[in-house]
Amino acid sequence: MNFTDFNLSKTGDGLLPVVVQDYATLKVLMVAYMNKEAFEKTMETGKATFYSRSRGALWTKGETSGNYIEVINMYADCDNDTLLIMGKPYGPACHRNTLSCFDTPDNEGFIRKLQAVIRQRHSDMPEGSYTTHLFNKGVNKIAQKVGEEAVETVIEAIDDNKSRYLYEASDLIYHLLVLNEQMGFTIADLEKELASRHK
Repeated sequence: MNFTDFNLSKTGDGLLPVVVQDYATLKVLMVAYMNKEAFEKTMETGKATFYSRSRGALWTKGETSGNYIEVINMYADCDNDTLLIMGKPYGPACHRNTLSCFDTPDNEGFIRKLQAVIRQRHSDMPEGSYTTHLFNKGVNKIAQKVGEEAVETVIEAIDDNKSRYLYEASDLIYHLLVLNEQMGFTIADLEKELASRHK
């Protein structure tokens, strides 16, 4: 991907609009602009860097606050005039000290956020964590828990106990995410598999 590939005729100022999205939760974090120099610096460093129209200067997100955004992937839109950055935020993305510049519900994309927490637990293996306990027990124990939670979910559904069903179904999703991590897969892998069946 090169900056010259983009069609900037619509903006009039030669700047590329950029939408930044959390790669784990899919929450939209912010919108900014890039010139050629900002784009190239982002590509070089792997940290989201933009062009400030108010200051007329380059700025790397987090250079003063420490709240960097690590670039995971970048995609051009269908008209090649906007860039989407899928990034990993290190702290709040907004100057208001909020996760996002947009006031969307906090639970948006929570399952993906939970996946990210589980992945971090798997990496750090902190003592006293139930997730750590499961990983220490291994795939057999995790798979057993998925089976137990699935049976409990089915029982509550058959009994038409909606509040208990929701509770057990949530337990099932959590344990399935742990098993998914243990097996080396992500929600995106599940989505890809499901999408392949419905072409």
